[in-house]
Amino acid sequence: MADHPNIVILTGAGVSAESGLATFRGPDGLWEGHRVEDVCTPEALARDEALVQRFYDERREKLASVEPNAAHRALARLDAEWKSGLLLVTQNVDDLHERAGSKRLIHMHGELRSALCRACSARSPFAGADMGEGLACPECGAAGRLRPDIVFFGEMPYDMEAIDRALMEADLFVSVGTSGNVYPAAGFVQTARYCGAHTLEMNLEPSLGSTLFHESRGGPAGELVPAWVEEMLADLG
Repeated sequence: MADHPNIVILTGAGVSAESGLATFRGPDGLWEGHRVEDVCTPEALARDEALVQRFYDERREKLASVEPNAAHRALARLDAEWKSGLLLVTQNVDDLHERAGSKRLIHMHGELRSALCRACSARSPFAGADMGEGLACPECGAAGRLRPDIVFFGEMPYDMEAIDRALMEADLFVSVGTSGNVYPAAGFVQTARYCGAHTLEMNLEPSLGSTLFHESRGGPAGELVPAWVEEMLADLG
Protein backbone atom coordinates (compact mmCIF):
# COMPACT_ATOMS: atom_id res chain seq x y z
CA MET A 1 0.00 0.00 0.00
CA ALA A 2 2.84 2.40 0.83
CA ASP A 3 4.38 1.78 -2.59
CA HIS A 4 1.21 2.46 -4.60
CA PRO A 5 -1.10 4.89 -2.78
CA ASN A 6 -2.78 6.17 -5.96
CA ILE A 7 -4.15 3.60 -8.40
CA VAL A 8 -5.83 3.94 -11.80
CA ILE A 9 -7.44 0.80 -13.21
CA LEU A 10 -8.63 0.50 -16.81
CA THR A 11 -11.04 -2.29 -17.69
CA GLY A 12 -12.13 -3.48 -21.11
CA ALA A 13 -14.51 -5.95 -22.68
CA GLY A 14 -12.49 -8.94 -21.50
CA VAL A 15 -13.74 -8.34 -17.96
CA SER A 16 -17.43 -8.49 -18.84
CA ALA A 17 -16.98 -11.32 -21.35
CA GLU A 18 -16.73 -13.71 -18.40
CA SER A 19 -20.24 -12.66 -17.38
CA GLY A 20 -21.54 -13.69 -20.81
CA LEU A 21 -21.42 -10.37 -22.67
CA ALA A 22 -19.82 -10.76 -26.08
CA THR A 23 -16.94 -8.44 -26.87
CA PHE A 24 -17.37 -5.99 -29.72
CA ARG A 25 -14.19 -7.26 -31.34
CA GLY A 26 -12.99 -10.78 -32.04
CA PRO A 27 -14.51 -13.65 -34.04
CA ASP A 28 -17.74 -13.71 -32.03
CA GLY A 29 -17.92 -9.95 -31.50
CA LEU A 30 -21.08 -7.92 -31.66
CA TRP A 31 -19.96 -6.12 -34.79
CA GLU A 32 -20.27 -9.41 -36.67
CA GLY A 33 -23.25 -9.00 -38.95
CA HIS A 34 -23.00 -5.20 -38.75
CA ARG A 35 -20.40 -2.80 -40.01
CA VAL A 36 -19.12 -0.49 -37.31
CA GLU A 37 -20.09 2.37 -39.61
CA ASP A 38 -23.73 1.20 -39.51
CA VAL A 39 -24.26 1.10 -35.74
CA CYS A 40 -21.61 3.19 -33.97
CA THR A 41 -21.12 6.52 -35.74
CA PRO A 42 -23.07 9.79 -35.77
CA GLU A 43 -23.54 9.28 -39.51
CA ALA A 44 -25.17 5.89 -38.92
CA LEU A 45 -27.62 7.45 -36.47
CA ALA A 46 -28.56 10.09 -39.03
CA ARG A 47 -28.85 7.56 -41.85
CA ASP A 48 -30.77 4.73 -40.12
CA GLU A 49 -31.77 5.64 -36.60
CA ALA A 50 -34.08 2.63 -36.27
CA LEU A 51 -31.18 0.21 -36.81
CA VAL A 52 -28.92 2.00 -34.33
CA GLN A 53 -31.62 2.22 -31.67
CA ARG A 54 -32.51 -1.47 -32.15
CA PHE A 55 -28.87 -2.52 -31.88
CA TYR A 56 -28.46 -0.88 -28.47
CA ASP A 57 -31.93 -1.94 -27.30
CA GLU A 58 -30.77 -5.52 -27.88
CA ARG A 59 -27.55 -4.90 -25.93
CA ARG A 60 -29.59 -3.44 -23.06
CA GLU A 61 -31.91 -6.46 -23.07
CA LYS A 62 -28.95 -8.85 -22.91
CA LEU A 63 -27.44 -6.87 -20.04
CA ALA A 64 -30.48 -7.59 -17.89
CA SER A 65 -29.74 -11.34 -18.09
CA VAL A 66 -26.14 -11.32 -16.78
CA GLU A 67 -24.49 -10.73 -13.42
CA PRO A 68 -21.13 -9.34 -12.21
CA ASN A 69 -18.35 -11.90 -12.08
CA ALA A 70 -15.41 -12.45 -9.74
CA ALA A 71 -13.34 -9.71 -11.37
CA HIS A 72 -16.07 -7.10 -10.96
CA ARG A 73 -16.60 -8.11 -7.34
CA ALA A 74 -12.88 -8.04 -6.54
CA LEU A 75 -12.49 -4.55 -7.99
CA ALA A 76 -15.51 -3.38 -5.99
CA ARG A 77 -13.90 -4.77 -2.86
CA LEU A 78 -10.69 -2.88 -3.63
CA ASP A 79 -12.73 0.28 -4.19
CA ALA A 80 -14.38 -0.14 -0.79
CA GLU A 81 -11.25 -0.98 1.19
CA TRP A 82 -8.51 1.04 -0.50
CA LYS A 83 -8.21 4.24 1.54
CA SER A 84 -5.87 6.10 -0.80
CA GLY A 85 -6.60 7.42 -4.28
CA LEU A 86 -8.30 5.03 -6.68
CA LEU A 87 -10.07 5.53 -9.99
CA LEU A 88 -11.67 2.76 -12.04
CA VAL A 89 -12.02 3.73 -15.70
CA THR A 90 -14.00 1.37 -17.87
CA GLN A 91 -14.34 1.19 -21.62
CA ASN A 92 -17.39 -1.00 -21.11
CA VAL A 93 -20.89 0.40 -21.48
CA ASP A 94 -22.51 -2.19 -19.19
CA ASP A 95 -23.31 -1.55 -15.52
CA LEU A 96 -21.66 -4.62 -14.02
CA HIS A 97 -19.05 -2.63 -12.09
CA GLU A 98 -21.79 -0.61 -10.39
CA ARG A 99 -23.87 -3.68 -9.68
CA ALA A 100 -20.84 -5.27 -8.04
CA GLY A 101 -20.48 -2.19 -5.82
CA SER A 102 -17.78 0.01 -7.40
CA LYS A 103 -18.23 3.72 -6.66
CA ARG A 104 -15.09 5.52 -7.88
CA LEU A 105 -15.87 4.84 -11.53
CA ILE A 106 -15.86 6.60 -14.90
CA HIS A 107 -17.56 5.19 -18.02
CA MET A 108 -15.40 6.78 -20.68
CA HIS A 109 -17.43 5.33 -23.57
CA GLY A 110 -20.89 5.98 -22.15
CA GLU A 111 -23.51 3.68 -20.69
CA LEU A 112 -26.16 1.36 -22.10
CA ARG A 113 -28.59 2.31 -19.36
CA SER A 114 -28.38 6.00 -20.10
CA ALA A 115 -29.90 8.27 -22.75
CA LEU A 116 -28.37 11.34 -24.35
CA CYS A 117 -30.64 14.14 -25.51
CA ARG A 118 -29.67 15.60 -28.87
CA ALA A 119 -31.63 18.76 -28.07
CA CYS A 120 -30.06 19.77 -24.73
CA SER A 121 -27.13 17.29 -24.32
CA ALA A 122 -28.50 16.07 -20.97
CA ARG A 123 -27.67 12.53 -19.90
CA SER A 124 -30.40 10.67 -18.03
CA PRO A 125 -30.91 7.12 -16.72
CA PHE A 126 -32.73 4.82 -19.12
CA ALA A 127 -33.50 1.21 -18.33
CA GLY A 128 -36.38 0.71 -20.74
CA ALA A 129 -36.56 -1.88 -23.47
CA ASP A 130 -37.08 0.50 -26.40
CA MET A 131 -35.60 4.00 -26.67
CA GLY A 132 -37.55 4.39 -29.91
CA GLU A 133 -39.45 7.40 -31.22
CA GLY A 134 -41.53 9.84 -29.25
CA LEU A 135 -39.89 9.53 -25.83
CA ALA A 136 -39.41 12.88 -24.14
CA CYS A 137 -36.20 14.09 -22.56
CA PRO A 138 -36.74 14.33 -18.77
CA GLU A 139 -34.64 17.53 -18.70
CA CYS A 140 -35.89 19.67 -21.58
CA GLY A 141 -39.03 17.79 -22.63
CA ALA A 142 -38.02 17.46 -26.29
CA ALA A 143 -39.70 14.42 -27.85
CA GLY A 144 -37.97 11.96 -30.14
CA ARG A 145 -34.51 13.38 -29.49
CA LEU A 146 -33.08 10.68 -27.22
CA ARG A 147 -30.21 8.52 -28.49
CA PRO A 148 -28.08 5.86 -26.79
CA ASP A 149 -25.58 7.49 -24.44
CA ILE A 150 -22.73 5.73 -26.21
CA VAL A 151 -19.55 7.44 -27.39
CA PHE A 152 -19.61 6.76 -31.11
CA PHE A 153 -16.48 6.52 -33.22
CA GLY A 154 -15.35 10.06 -33.94
CA GLU A 155 -16.77 11.45 -30.67
CA MET A 156 -14.79 12.49 -27.60
CA PRO A 157 -14.83 10.03 -24.67
CA TYR A 158 -16.24 11.29 -21.39
CA ASP A 159 -14.25 12.85 -18.53
CA MET A 160 -10.89 12.85 -20.28
CA GLU A 161 -9.57 15.73 -18.18
CA ALA A 162 -10.28 13.85 -14.95
CA ILE A 163 -8.77 10.66 -16.38
CA ASP A 164 -5.61 12.41 -17.56
CA ARG A 165 -5.19 14.09 -14.19
CA ALA A 166 -5.53 10.76 -12.39
CA LEU A 167 -3.03 9.10 -14.75
CA MET A 168 -0.47 11.82 -14.13
CA GLU A 169 -0.87 11.42 -10.36
CA ALA A 170 -0.96 7.61 -10.36
CA ASP A 171 1.64 5.46 -8.64
CA LEU A 172 0.20 2.31 -10.22
CA PHE A 173 -1.68 1.86 -13.50
CA VAL A 174 -3.43 -1.45 -14.13
CA SER A 175 -5.07 -2.52 -17.40
CA VAL A 176 -7.48 -5.46 -17.32
CA GLY A 177 -9.10 -7.25 -20.24
CA THR A 178 -8.51 -4.69 -22.97
CA SER A 179 -7.11 -5.16 -26.46
CA GLY A 180 -4.95 -2.06 -26.42
CA ASN A 181 -5.94 -0.98 -29.93
CA VAL A 182 -8.59 1.68 -29.20
CA TYR A 183 -7.38 5.20 -28.49
CA PRO A 184 -7.26 7.22 -26.35
CA ALA A 185 -7.45 4.35 -23.80
CA ALA A 186 -4.59 2.52 -25.52
CA GLY A 187 -2.33 5.46 -24.69
CA PHE A 188 -3.07 5.51 -20.95
CA VAL A 189 -0.12 3.24 -20.15
CA GLN A 190 2.26 5.64 -21.88
CA THR A 191 0.97 8.62 -19.92
CA ALA A 192 1.07 6.79 -16.60
CA ARG A 193 4.51 5.33 -17.19
CA TYR A 194 5.97 8.65 -18.37
CA CYS A 195 4.68 10.25 -15.16
CA GLY A 196 6.39 7.61 -13.03
CA ALA A 197 3.73 4.99 -12.37
CA HIS A 198 4.40 1.27 -12.21
CA THR A 199 2.31 -0.42 -14.91
CA LEU A 200 0.63 -3.83 -14.85
CA GLU A 201 -1.38 -5.62 -17.52
CA MET A 202 -3.75 -8.50 -16.82
CA ASN A 203 -5.19 -10.02 -19.95
CA LEU A 204 -6.17 -13.32 -21.49
CA GLU A 205 -3.62 -12.61 -24.24
CA PRO A 206 -0.98 -9.90 -24.53
CA SER A 207 -2.46 -6.63 -25.80
CA LEU A 208 -1.00 -4.66 -28.68
CA GLY A 209 0.74 -2.44 -26.14
CA SER A 210 1.91 -5.17 -23.77
CA THR A 211 5.58 -4.24 -24.21
CA LEU A 212 4.85 -0.87 -22.62
CA PHE A 213 3.96 -2.45 -19.28
CA HIS A 214 6.47 -3.18 -16.54
CA GLU A 215 4.61 -6.38 -15.69
CA SER A 216 2.16 -8.64 -17.51
CA ARG A 217 0.01 -11.46 -16.17
CA GLY A 218 -1.85 -13.80 -18.50
CA GLY A 219 -5.12 -15.56 -17.84
CA PRO A 220 -8.84 -15.00 -17.19
CA ALA A 221 -9.74 -11.78 -15.38
CA GLY A 222 -11.94 -13.76 -13.01
CA GLU A 223 -8.83 -15.50 -11.69
CA LEU A 224 -6.15 -12.83 -12.04
CA VAL A 225 -8.00 -9.85 -10.59
CA PRO A 226 -9.14 -11.45 -7.30
CA ALA A 227 -5.60 -12.74 -6.70
CA TRP A 228 -4.11 -9.32 -7.38
CA VAL A 229 -6.63 -7.59 -5.11
CA GLU A 230 -5.74 -10.00 -2.32
CA GLU A 231 -2.08 -9.01 -2.78
CA MET A 232 -2.92 -5.31 -2.68
CA LEU A 233 -5.05 -5.61 0.45
CA ALA A 234 -2.70 -7.96 2.31
CA ASP A 235 -0.98 -5.06 4.08
CA LEU A 236 -4.32 -3.85 5.43
CA GLY A 237 -4.54 -6.90 7.64
